[in-house]
Amino acid sequence: RIKGIAFPFHTNFEEVNLRFYVRFKEANQWKRGVVFIKEIVPRRMITFIANTLYGENYATHPMKHTWITTADAFQVNYGWKVKNDWNCMSAVTEKEAIPIAEGSKEKFVTEHYWGYTHIDKSCTGTYEVAHPKWRVYPLKSYDIHCNSIDLYGIDLGTVLKQQPESVFLADGSPVKIMQGAKVYL
Repeated sequence: RIKGIAFPFHTNFEEVNLRFYVRFKEANQWKRGVVFIKEIVPRRMITFIANTLYGENYATHPMKHTWITTADAFQVNYGWKVKNDWNCMSAVTEKEAIPIAEGSKEKFVTEHYWGYTHIDKSCTGTYEVAHPKWRVYPLKSYDIHCNSIDLYGIDLGTVLKQQPESVFLADGSPVKIMQGAKVYL
């Protein structure tokens, strides 16, 4: 939902993103948020709205996903196509999600309710993102195949070839994106 409005055929879709975490102090309160480096989605309208209204860096690529529940596991796979190569991230987890532990990396990553974007040298865009607390699925195994150099360039792409420090699968939820504002530096 954008500004409370749901767009038909654009409410449930795959999204893969690369981000980093920031905080901004406003009125003696820290607002923890994210800055997205690139977000991959399957529909051009999503890319247009996010880039135009929020100053984000969305890109449209063919995407697919599978979710399979077996007797003893939950298997998830997300794929996106770049230059005729299917990239993917997959995980095999326990069947049931559990609450996120206080002080954990999972809590740090999932509990950010602000987005920040670059507008120009003197101004940053900010918007609030609302969603309930998420849960995580205990991880059994994972696999990542990503041509990060094609997606992010040689410098950042080379860094992203390293093994991740942590991997987890969160259950996620619908999110509500609020009206954006500007912060002047």
